[in-house]
Amino acid sequence: MSVTLTLIILAVAVAALVFCGWRGAQPPPLLKVRMVPWRFLMILSVVLIVYLLVHLTRVYSGAAPVG
Repeated sequence: MSVTLTLIILAVAVAALVFCGWRGAQPPPLLKVRMVPWRFLMILSVVLIVYLLVHLTRVYSGAAPVG
């Protein structure tokens, strides 16, 4: 995966993290069920961000790809 694509996906993941954090902090509606698990999506965004940061570190350090 190219560095440009990695940085674009990283930016989208950070934006998703911020959005999910904001939506998860909103008070739940009284008579409705919250259908989107915002906190779980926020955790998935964090996992993706960590994975992409490790990938960028490996690309810039010159390490051999795994797999």
